[in-house]
Amino acid sequence: MRESYKKLFSKRAIVIVLAALLVLSAFNTYLIFESTRSSMSTNAVNYDYVLSRDGNNYKLKNMLTGVVAEQSASASSTINSALSAGKSVYLNSGTYTLTSDVLIFNKINAKIVSDDATIIGNGHKIIIRGENYTVSKYAFISGLTLINATVRVENSFGTTIENTLFENTSTGIEFANTNTWTEYNKIENCQFINASEGIAFRTPVDNGTGSYASSMIERCSFNLQDYSVGIKVERLAEFSDSQLQDVRFWIGGEGKTNQTALLLDGTMDQTQLFGVVFESFASDPVYLFAIDIGPACKAAPVIDSGVSFLGNWTSRIHNPIGEWIAGVGTAFQRTSNVPVGVNGQYGQTASIQLSPLKIFTFKPQIVVSGGFPNNETVSVRIRIEYIDNSVSNAVFRTFTNSSSVWLSDDEMMQLYPSQSVVWAVLIDAASNQGSTNAVVTVNGYGTAG
Repeated sequence: MRESYKKLFSKRAIVIVLAALLVLSAFNTYLIFESTRSSMSTNAVNYDYVLSRDGNNYKLKNMLTGVVAEQSASASSTINSALSAGKSVYLNSGTYTLTSDVLIFNKINAKIVSDDATIIGNGHKIIIRGENYTVSKYAFISGLTLINATVRVENSFGTTIENTLFENTSTGIEFANTNTWTEYNKIENCQFINASEGIAFRTPVDNGTGSYASSMIERCSFNLQDYSVGIKVERLAEFSDSQLQDVRFWIGGEGKTNQTALLLDGTMDQTQLFGVVFESFASDPVYLFAIDIGPACKAAPVIDSGVSFLGNWTSRIHNPIGEWIAGVGTAFQRTSNVPVGVNGQYGQTASIQLSPLKIFTFKPQIVVSGGFPNNETVSVRIRIEYIDNSVSNAVFRTFTNSSSVWLSDDEMMQLYPSQSVVWAVLIDAASNQGSTNAVVTVNGYGTAG
C-alpha cells in the first residue's frame, strides 16, 4: 500500500512540474510577443503592411500574418517590397530615407499613409504609374512630410494626395501622360514650401494625351522663393474643366524676383478659380506675376468669386498674347459678320456667344455698309437664344443706306420676355434684291460670367 502511495505522489509531482514548465514557457512566449508587438504598435487599420524605424534598420510587419521582417537601412527597398506584395503600407512615426525611387505600378486603391512620418527624399520620387489609366486607379497618399522628394502620377485615374507637406524640393507633385491620360485627381490640404515647382502638369509624350481634366486643388498653400513657380501648366498640357478652390500663394517673402503663382503655357479651359488669394509681400517686385500667360496658351482659367490680388506686382496677370481673361462680371467685345440673304430670304444665322460663360448684359451695334442700288432694303433680325434652347421674339431693323445704329432700351426689353439665362445672341440679315453687295456687321458689348 505504501509503495502505491509513493508511485501516486511521484506521478503527481511530475505532472505539477510539467504544468509549471508549460505555464512558464507560455508566459515567456507572451513576453516575447508583447515586446515585439509594442515595438510595432500602430494605429493602422486595414493596411497590408506597417513600416517602423528601428535605429538604423526598418521593420516591416505583415498585418495579415503578423510576421515582422527586419529590413536593411533602405526605406526605398522596404516600401517597394511592401507595395510589390500588397497594395498599402502605413508608416509609423519616424524619419525614413530614400536611396532610390518608390514605384507603385498598375495598382488599384494603392496607399502610402501616415500620421506623422517624415521622408527624406534625396531628390528621389514616389511614382504612381500605370500602363494606362484603366489599371492604375484611386491611389492615396496622406499624412507625410516630404523633404526633397517628388510624387509623380503617370497614366493614372483618380489619385488623391492630402495632408502632406512638400519642402525644399525641385518639384512637389508632377502629373505626366505617356500613355492615355491622368484625370480626376485631387490635391487637398497640402503645403508647398521652397519648391522650385509646387505642382506641374507636364507636356504629354509618346502615346499620352494632354488631358489632366476634372481635377481639383483645394485648401493648399504655396510659399514661393526666387525663381520658382506655384503651379505650372506646360505646353500642350490640359488642366481643364477643373477647380482651384481656397488656395493661397505667398510671393515676395523669400526674395522679390522671378516668382509666378500660376504659369500657364498650356490650357486651363473652363477651369474655375474660387477663393484663390495671390499675395505679394515685395515692396519693389521684379518679374513677380500672379498669373503668367505664355505664348502657347490656348485658354486661361475662369476667375470666379473670391479671387484676390494683394500687394505689389510687376503685373497681376502678365498677358503679352492678349488671351481673353474670363470671369464673373468680365467685360467682353465680340464682332460677328452676318451673311446677307437675297430675295427677302434671311441668310445663314450668325451668333455671338461666350461658351462656357453665360451672357449677363448685352448691347449690340449694327453696322451696314456697301452700295444700295435700285432702292435696296436690308433687314437685320436679332434674337436671343436661352440656355434651354428657347428663342426670344425678334427685333427688326431696316436699312436703305450705309449706317450704324444701337438698339434702344425698348428694343432690348423685347428680347427679354422671360426669366432665363442668355446663352447666345442670334443675328441674320436679308436683302429685298436678287443680289447684294451690302455688308452687315454686329458688334456686341457686355458682361458675362
